[in-house]
Amino acid sequence: MSGLEMRELECFLALADELHFGRAGERLYVSQSRVSQLLAALERRIGARLVKRTSRRVALTPLGERFLAELRPAYEGLASTVDRARAAARGVEGTLRIGFQGTADARLMEAIAAFQTRHPACLTEIVEIPFADPFGAVRGGDVDAAIVLLPVAEPDLVLGPVFSSERQTVAVSVRHAFAGRASLGAAELAGTPLISATAPAPAYWRTAHAPSDTPAPSVRTLQEGLTLVAADRGAMLLCRPTAEYHGRRDVVFVPVEGLPDSVLGMVWHRDGETARVREFARALTDGSAEA
Repeated sequence: MSGLEMRELECFLALADELHFGRAGERLYVSQSRVSQLLAALERRIGARLVKRTSRRVALTPLGERFLAELRPAYEGLASTVDRARAAARGVEGTLRIGFQGTADARLMEAIAAFQTRHPACLTEIVEIPFADPFGAVRGGDVDAAIVLLPVAEPDLVLGPVFSSERQTVAVSVRHAFAGRASLGAAELAGTPLISATAPAPAYWRTAHAPSDTPAPSVRTLQEGLTLVAADRGAMLLCRPTAEYHGRRDVVFVPVEGLPDSVLGMVWHRDGETARVREFARALTDGSAEA
């Protein structure tokens, strides 16, 4: 590796693509003779021919083919690293994709507004993620970070700011025995069928949001759950802002005493932390401190 010149590698990659010394030179903005010099220097460094040239054609040698297969991904990875460093040096730019579960509440929207004010060169996209898959969009790279209901106990995810602690309510049909109550105690839910999320939501997460041993349907989306509630197939726990947002005439939302508050948290993948993610986490933290 001593004295390795990036220009020699770039020359070889361009020549491997073009299989023509003149076109490779045009691509690199150098003369054809300079391409020959750079290739010769690389071949001396390696100790064998990488390219064979006749009066009619240019082709890679078998060693050249193997070298190309290993060099290209390594070079592209290095180029990506440099590009990311340049972006970080310029500041927070590009696009930040934020997923949210249930309802994009006021605290989230305030954080987005603050982030946009601080970083006008970064576009923020807001994406709703499935109720039954709180972590899939982050793992799949569909979003850079997500605002999800706690608990979060995923070793590959980072839990950032925690906010919006809200009282729990239970959604029941207008025909349900609880519909006329001003409030309920947590113990009264023990024998109530509570609609839960389906997999891939983890079992611990599903249990936290449906703490009942009584069998009940499971759903993929919040709307599916509320539809089953309206049909009197079970009850469903929701935080107060989500209950208010999804109000409907055939469903009643009754406050529940004695349950832990519903809490939101920002999560991102351990391998996906960027300056954009960190700055958005700071906007959420600042908003929580001001609340």
